Amino acid sequence: MQKKILLLGSGELGKEFVIAAQRIGQTVIAVDSYENAPAMQVAHGFEVINMLDGAALDAIVAKHNPDFIVPEIEAIRTERFYDYEKQGIKVVPSAKAANFTMNRKAIRDLAAKDLGLRTANYRYATSGEELKKAVTEVGMPCVVKPLMSSSGKGQSTIKTKEDIEKAWKYAVEGSRGDVVEVIVEAFVNFNSEITLLTVTQNNNPTLFCAPIGHRQERGDYQESWQPANVMDKDIAEAQDMARKVTEALGGAGIFGVEFFLTDEGVYFSELSPRPHDTGMVTLAGTQNFNEFELHLRAILSLPIAEITLERAGASAVILASENSDNPTFSGVEEIAALPKTDFRLFGKPTSRPYRRMGVALVSESLDTPIEDIIEKAKAAAGLVKVHA
Repeated sequence: MQKKILLLGSGELGKEFVIAAQRIGQTVIAVDSYENAPAMQVAHGFEVINMLDGAALDAIVAKHNPDFIVPEIEAIRTERFYDYEKQGIKVVPSAKAANFTMNRKAIRDLAAKDLGLRTANYRYATSGEELKKAVTEVGMPCVVKPLMSSSGKGQSTIKTKEDIEKAWKYAVEGSRGDVVEVIVEAFVNFNSEITLLTVTQNNNPTLFCAPIGHRQERGDYQESWQPANVMDKDIAEAQDMARKVTEALGGAGIFGVEFFLTDEGVYFSELSPRPHDTGMVTLAGTQNFNEFELHLRAILSLPIAEITLERAGASAVILASENSDNPTFSGVEEIAALPKTDFRLFGKPTSRPYRRMGVALVSESLDTPIEDIIEKAKAAAGLVKVHA
């Protein structure tokens, strides 16, 4: 049952996916735009290309002739995926899913217009003038995001008219790919945010992980915890929304579906067709399978009998504070000495301010207050310092 997987994007999520694949005998070729990316360090082979170059992407696919293509990032010439599917290569979760979810416009319109899911009021803009008009229509405060970006890059909140021009420039700078367009969302007065890891399978029912809570800064997650404290009716509504949107996209694999929980109910926010950064908390042993193992099993059509919540856990990010071509770490011995604590250093070859370089992981029994576990994870992450 050994398959060849072409992994497009080789960050920390891809690295854990490669490790999961290696453990059950799969072959992975890791691709990214720079050498020595985290997933390349553990893969069978690697390629360095600009994945927005369709011809370069075609050449790599032809060279390796993989059984599966697994996207890990947004900046890929995803329209080529339809051709690869016609060649008999399985795109994960599907060519449609990858195309729709790599661009916030397609997935938001699918959710709000085609499926009728509850979302924030939103508009699109392709220039600073259009952004001003959009802000007038949705009102302030509002959130501006590039249609293609990751880890919060280019995302900002507009609170006054003076923020509009800055928001446009920041969004363009943070945009990935060649799409210069933003989505403008009315601010949702939410009580909390959750990620619902949703596992679609080829011949078996959709499965859901216990909800994951998370806190963001600069549009990027800082801590995540599982299980999140969510009312049963909100879980049911979120699962119903997640099932509808993933069924519309098709394919098998794990989807990270993000929701806002409000007094009025659940709002659909975003969706990623792959393991989610907030789902790194599952590396703490909170589940019988972590999110990377679930993604792999679904892709390979291996049966997943059940997903069980085993422990309560939290993750907290370890961030860089400055630019470096050779980052080093201190505090590793201190974090290693903590009970019920683990950590990952991703092996990124360079650092920049706020770049995620590692994560602290804490797990406790299910009867431990989740707030205590989050604080332990934050304190553990604070012990590790990144140096230039």
